[in-house]
Amino acid sequence: MTVKSELLEVLACPKCKQGVEIAPDSEFIVCLACKLRYPIRDDIPIMLLDEAKTVES
Repeated sequence: MTVKSELLEVLACPKCKQGVEIAPDSEFIVCLACKLRYPIRDDIPIMLLDEAKTVES
């Protein structure tokens, strides 16, 4: 799955408004500040708090 770098630059965590990055497995967008991960479905990040899961340590 691919999220364009231009899109990643403007995305922000809906909870804390900090920047996000793509997880190493490329299946999630991750907010390191909140320790939340948002799924990517069909190359579209689902940036909804209801869809967020806690980052596993």
